[in-house]
Amino acid sequence: MLLTGAWIAAFAIVAMVLVVLGLLHRTRLGDVLHEHDKDRPRRRMFLASVSFLVTFAGLRLLTWSIHNNIGPFHDVQMGGRHIHHLVWGILLLLLVGYAWLAEVGTGEVGTSLVASRLMALLYGAAAALTLDEFALWLNLRDVYWAREGRSSLDAAILFLAVLSVGAWGAPLWRGLWRKRYSKLKTEN
Repeated sequence: MLLTGAWIAAFAIVAMVLVVLGLLHRTRLGDVLHEHDKDRPRRRMFLASVSFLVTFAGLRLLTWSIHNNIGPFHDVQMGGRHIHHLVWGILLLLLVGYAWLAEVGTGEVGTSLVASRLMALLYGAAAALTLDEFALWLNLRDVYWAREGRSSLDAAILFLAVLSVGAWGAPLWRGLWRKRYSKLKTEN
């Protein structure tokens, strides 16, 4: 049975979202993140950056597998036309944007917190789907494996850096260091 790359990517994104939501909602990891970073937008940037990184790496692996005919994967074709994964990323970005316009995940109740985390994770995944084919935007042709395809990596690294600076910046690291330092102090 052949599976299209879109289905594999969709399953991987859903699995990643569920695992991260479960970890943040049901474990000490979520408590630590919430305890050290009270700023909700910064937590959303953190989740989006993790989601972006995981999705981008997974996409690169999946497209490499498709390109080298490894595994049961193949491209999505509709009417003889290859549908690039940036299309799914754009659609997902539109969905997340609409949800945020409707203020999904902006309240203070528990379900709003889960929705906020979900939207951040979906945003990161959608950005990865889209920016992984950034070179296609620039060249208006498929240069994914050509030298010009390097601009997709550059765009992804730049975007991840911007997300990460906002998310992993000084307040998060200071808070984690304080907790570690105070724990060492109490042990002595």
